[in-house]
Amino acid sequence: MKVIDKVSFLDTFQYFDKSIVVEIIDIFLREYPERLEALKKDIEAGDYDALKFDAHSLKGVVANFVAEQTVSLARQMEYKAGDNDGNGLIALHQQLEQSVYDLVDDLKEIRLAFLE
Repeated sequence: MKVIDKVSFLDTFQYFDKSIVVEIIDIFLREYPERLEALKKDIEAGDYDALKFDAHSLKGVVANFVAEQTVSLARQMEYKAGDNDGNGLIALHQQLEQSVYDLVDDLKEIRLAFLE
């Protein structure tokens, strides 16, 4: 499933050197497993402060890629954590995780195009 608005993505990064865009993508590709794992651990520990911080951080990073679905899910998690609301967090994490995987697929495709 496509989660990146490719037109908006290209508009956002149109003045960037292609190597910079590839580097930004590569950083996310290296970091996303740790980010997802941190969210999972925060939920398991009931650490809402850490969850709010980690969800906010992920939201900010994926916003750069114009992936509104992923941003929205991270925002929901951030707000639930801010309200100390653990209801549905596991399911929300699963949705967010799948959205991030879809984002990763999109980014890998875009990365290849930027290397051409």
